[in-house]
Amino acid sequence: MRANRARWPIPTMARLLRVSTSGYYGWLARKPSAHARSDAQLLAHIRTLHASSRGTYGAPRIHVQLGRDGVHMGRKRVARLMRLAGLRGASRRRWPHTTRSRAGARRAPDLVRRHFSADAANVLWVADATYVPTGEGFLYLAVVLDVFSRRIVGWAMSNHLYTELMLRALDMALQQRRHEGVILHSDQGCQYTSIAFGRRCREAGVQPSMGTAGDAYDNAMCESFLGTLEAELLMREHFDTHDQARRRIFSFLEGRYNVRRLHSSIGYCSPLEFENLHAQAQSSSPRGLPTVGQRHGRDRRPAARPWTTRDPTLRGGSATH
Repeated sequence: MRANRARWPIPTMARLLRVSTSGYYGWLARKPSAHARSDAQLLAHIRTLHASSRGTYGAPRIHVQLGRDGVHMGRKRVARLMRLAGLRGASRRRWPHTTRSRAGARRAPDLVRRHFSADAANVLWVADATYVPTGEGFLYLAVVLDVFSRRIVGWAMSNHLYTELMLRALDMALQQRRHEGVILHSDQGCQYTSIAFGRRCREAGVQPSMGTAGDAYDNAMCESFLGTLEAELLMREHFDTHDQARRRIFSFLEGRYNVRRLHSSIGYCSPLEFENLHAQAQSSSPRGLPTVGQRHGRDRRPAARPWTTRDPTLRGGSATH
């Protein structure tokens, strides 16, 4: 009625909508309730957090961030306000893969078997590569991720997808971290099964591991990161040049993902924060700070995670074909 009062008389609209004219004027003069004022203040805070995340955070992460800022309320209230304001987080879609197996290549054994968990940093790394569309053609990105904290410990970018790109990402990880005895899990791409990559792993004391060919679940944690990169950056921006893409990817990796982005799988901490908390816990307690779903003993499987699958026969079921 208020929006159309310049076009239609108030009594006419009140009669058609079956409300009283006095009720309308009473509502018009009534001050917002305390709950409505609180919602408005909270929504302003939510808009700020959503904008600072570049529009990538949904209700769960906004709710956690509000709690860190000292604003405590239910997650459903946050979701309701975001829905009314038209705010939503980034969502994922299927992304093309770059794995190309080399015929006759000798692959490393699978030392992980989809158990993507670690008791400490530099125990298990995962590696993969993807491509980034730009106005100058594809830019390729190779990454190495520490399973313990989900931190990207090595990365490299180039206009080609040769073994040299993966070696540069591995070398960056080796320079930054204590790597003796670490397991490096990857797919069976020809770059990872190459002689040069295998030689570099042996020289550094790295144990290579590879999943089965054509199965995304066998390197699901790194695939999960690439999905996050695609949903929170690549789908939202267009890059005219390789240099522009390099700058934005660098900013995402080192300025946001590793140091600020909250990860639900590690208790809504950033990778850097999680590693710092673990270091503090190690200094005060020999047991440290375990990751979600870690194994306590060689024969125990981790808690089920979105990137792991189990054979139904392991639970007493029967496999169907």
